[in-house]
Amino acid sequence: MGGAEQVGAGFAAAATAPLEDFNLRRQMIPTVLLQAEANPYDLRNLNQCTTIGAEVARLDEALGPDTDEPPRQDGSYLSERAADAAAKAALNAIRDTTTDFIPGRNWIRRLSGAEQHSKHVQSAIQSGRMRRAFLKGMGMQRNCAPPAAPSWFRPHP
Repeated sequence: MGGAEQVGAGFAAAATAPLEDFNLRRQMIPTVLLQAEANPYDLRNLNQCTTIGAEVARLDEALGPDTDEPPRQDGSYLSERAADAAAKAALNAIRDTTTDFIPGRNWIRRLSGAEQHSKHVQSAIQSGRMRRAFLKGMGMQRNCAPPAAPSWFRPHP
């Protein structure tokens, strides 16, 4: 999604940020991240490269591309990152404007449970990243091709 599209898509979320402060609207945590949070080193049903790759793909869908992904040949990766940074800055400005008028915002977030939920979201994201790294390490150990291993890894014949 490009910068302008991202701003358009995220505008409603930024404008309604006070609803999150009052815990009236919550960001949904993808199931794959909740599973990673519960057990990031779970190896059940991961005895083949294809199943490891499928699990990495599920995590990529929830988290976005991993840091080992190479830039695209057409250079669009860098321009997308620049557009994403500009869109994020614009959305943060909108979010700040809509939340600045709330007196005692920190207390409201704590009392409403919004702060705890926000921490849970961040914990799930971190667990998902840990699991993806763990799975790619397992994929390397088992001589799997990407995406079951880092993109730079080449399996031995």
